[in-house]
Amino acid sequence: MSDTLSRSCLSDMAVAMRGHVARGAVAGMVTLVAQGEDVRAEAFGLADLDSGAQMRRDSIIRIASMTKPMLAVVALTMVEDGLIGLDESVERWLPELADRRVLRSIEYPLDDTEPARRAITLRDLLTLRLGIGAIMQPPGRYPIQQAMQEAGVAPGPLNPTVPPDEWIAQLASLPLVHQPGEGWMYHTGFDVLAVLLARIAGQPLDDVMQERLFGPLGMVDTGFHAPPEKLGRLASTYVRDAETGRLSLFDPAAGGAYAGRQAFPCEVVSTADDVLVFARMLLACGRHGGRRILSRPLVEEMTRDQIAPAQKAVSPFFPGFWETTGWGFGLGIVIRPDDLSPEPGSYGWEGGLGTSLSIDPRRDLVTIFLSQRLMQSPDDVDIAREFQRLAYRAIA
Repeated sequence: MSDTLSRSCLSDMAVAMRGHVARGAVAGMVTLVAQGEDVRAEAFGLADLDSGAQMRRDSIIRIASMTKPMLAVVALTMVEDGLIGLDESVERWLPELADRRVLRSIEYPLDDTEPARRAITLRDLLTLRLGIGAIMQPPGRYPIQQAMQEAGVAPGPLNPTVPPDEWIAQLASLPLVHQPGEGWMYHTGFDVLAVLLARIAGQPLDDVMQERLFGPLGMVDTGFHAPPEKLGRLASTYVRDAETGRLSLFDPAAGGAYAGRQAFPCEVVSTADDVLVFARMLLACGRHGGRRILSRPLVEEMTRDQIAPAQKAVSPFFPGFWETTGWGFGLGIVIRPDDLSPEPGSYGWEGGLGTSLSIDPRRDLVTIFLSQRLMQSPDDVDIAREFQRLAYRAIA
């Protein structure tokens, strides 16, 4: 294997990452940089603070919203198989979402609504334009926020605790915030997608993902929970106290949310090397090991910005997000030069438990950052961004 990455820059990266562990910002992390066939992965710190178990390259991590592009790929394989169209209504499989009502204003009571002008489509789910999702305001500001919380459908750091059929019924009891297709709202579309994929296939989502993605790619450590024989590699998750800076346990490995089957599987655990296989499939325009997983046109559709300027204007997210970033199918798309690269075109996404994936087709570059600390503000991505900046410096 020829070296294409600068050893000195990678050494600087390791020093920086060890520093974050040493000062207690995170318990541990796994980093991976791949350019072509040159792959450099390192593990730092601990997977569990109580037991002292070391973080390893093959540690199993909750990747949270980094699951979104994986769900998107599986949905697109169903499009290719003719099971559903991108712009087809989802009501055939999700009758709960028929005859939607839409709030006249987000500030209005839940009964002040108008009819939806059209049905929700698969594209709406993939682009998060179904009309409901995370409301980026302080809790309790609007009636719909309180209603989503009470119904158990407000986006949060843990998966829903009720089965998919019960969850979708609860969501369907609420009005939409936007007309379908008119506004981008984070997250909820992919919980709906998780229900949809299982219903289209007529089998549990675990089996759908295994048959259509994880099995064909050889992602042997990726799934909706860690099986008993792999629990020793599952890292615990922590939350940092804003005042003291100390880490406390958020979700343990043993006995935690991913130690067994979940009521509503929708986000996976994985390893750095499994995520790399997935990323390389996208870099190869849908091919893996001589086999086509997804067609080139659908990969291109997945990795282009789908959100119009007018939609971005009514879709608040993190400050400055829309200035450089668009949204494809489960992926953020860099549309203007940013602090990593003077050229747009890279894509990827973060997870709310301290994970990040970035894919740069121009440089054949993949960066993967896996820590296990709950995101509580936009600043929580700073360590991952520092890692990515150092990775770009390492390109020879």
